[in-house]
Amino acid sequence: MMRAGALCLALVPAPAMADFTESNLLAIFYHELGHAVIHQMDVPIFGQEEDAADALSILLIDALYEAEDAEVIAYDSANLFWAEAQNEPAFWDTHGPDEQRYFNTVCLFYGADPDGREEFAQDLELPEERAEGCEDEFALAADSWHSVLDGMSANSGLTGQLVLNGSVAMELISHEIKALNAEFKWPRNITVTLESCDEANAFYDLDAQSITMCTELVDWLDGIATQIAAD
Repeated sequence: MMRAGALCLALVPAPAMADFTESNLLAIFYHELGHAVIHQMDVPIFGQEEDAADALSILLIDALYEAEDAEVIAYDSANLFWAEAQNEPAFWDTHGPDEQRYFNTVCLFYGADPDGREEFAQDLELPEERAEGCEDEFALAADSWHSVLDGMSANSGLTGQLVLNGSVAMELISHEIKALNAEFKWPRNITVTLESCDEANAFYDLDAQSITMCTELVDWLDGIATQIAAD
């Protein structure tokens, strides 16, 4: 049931044969990678770190994927936020409300290419009042992050890598790790663990300097995909 006062926005499928679960596993992984970048590169954050990690996730997906593939991931990750926004928001949480994360995702991705992504913004009903500033929002986020990412380039002199760990292999994440290690280096190795956590979750551990992707995410995302398809 739609929450009182929520926009009557229907979830819009990605305009290509996409796997909702895979798209969101990628977006979640890049979000946690954002926390790792913030920690290891000592990035100053003025505001919510979760918002900064969301922004970096979108920037990396836009930069590292072909345009059509990036758009599929953006559609699906936005739809996940909208599906979650139908639950009662937890205003005490460190993450912003899912409805706002939805519009932030749509705005930043649209802002990277307003001419080429006009249909994307229309499909996902980005309000014109917000859309007018999205190109500037993307430019600000890109300017803020590019100097950090440039300092992590493969020829930066850093030697740390993403290191896959865990008895349960998730081929999708394994492929991402290989591709990212070809693009970036880190001050210290970051372990990426794929394991059962007894909950659908993912997190970056500051002490262990590791990213954990819980295998329960797959069933949770599959369930949301089934629910969206039925609506």
